[in-house]
Amino acid sequence: MENKVRVPIHLKLTLTIKEAAEYSNIGINKIDTLLKQPNCPFVLFVGIRKLVKRREFEEYIRRELII
Repeated sequence: MENKVRVPIHLKLTLTIKEAAEYSNIGINKIDTLLKQPNCPFVLFVGIRKLVKRREFEEYIRRELII
C-alpha cells in the first residue's frame, strides 16, 4: 500500500482549479474563465489539463480590485 504525502495547499507550486477555488474563495467557473483568457499569467498546461500557478495567482488577486 502506498502512502501518499499530502502537501498543504499553501506550499504547492501548482493547484487544481478546485484547490484554487477553495484557497481563494473564488468560484470554479470564474477561475476557469480567467484561465481561458489570452496571456493568463497563472495558467500552466500539462497536456490538456489546466493547473494554476499558486504564486502568480496570489499576485494577480493582490493586484486586481475587480475580477
